[in-house]
Amino acid sequence: MGKRKKQAKVLRIFRKIHRTTGALLFIFFFFISISGLILGWKKNSNGYILPKTEQGTTADLKKWLPVDSLHTIACNTLHHKVSPDMSLEIDRIDIRKEKGSVKFIFVDSFYEVQLDGATGRVLSIGKRRSDFMENIHDGSIVDDYLGTNGYIKLVYTNVMGISLLIFTITGFWLWYGPKRMRKANKT
Repeated sequence: MGKRKKQAKVLRIFRKIHRTTGALLFIFFFFISISGLILGWKKNSNGYILPKTEQGTTADLKKWLPVDSLHTIACNTLHHKVSPDMSLEIDRIDIRKEKGSVKFIFVDSFYEVQLDGATGRVLSIGKRRSDFMENIHDGSIVDDYLGTNGYIKLVYTNVMGISLLIFTITGFWLWYGPKRMRKANKT
């Protein structure tokens, strides 16, 4: 088989891989791209996607209330200002020393309560839509729903990462291969 025929065969194989991968994973690429775009805007959404980090009174941790006291304030705030039926299970505590504030992020419905670290005053109560988008983006929403302890997310991120690599390689070759064939034809 001649050099040109080998190159044409490789191009056909790459085209088929590219097309098949795209067709099989279209819906996943769609969700990843949309959620990625939304996440890119989270800090520029005027607090809609991710609540703005508010300024507390001091960055001096020695003047802050104990974390357990701040936790109690955050839980009481969530129950009194949002809903008494919400779970008080904490996803994480985000201390922003430089801002003098602390965020208590709850598992239930992606709510956060921001407090002044020194006074315990409630700075804001907000819904973290970005956390929901991150769960869609990385596939952990399915893990949470099925209770599979992160295994679906692991498989999902591997499949999508490898697929993106395959798309990159085959896409490059689909662009470069014909140029290479035309150049070889001229000589």
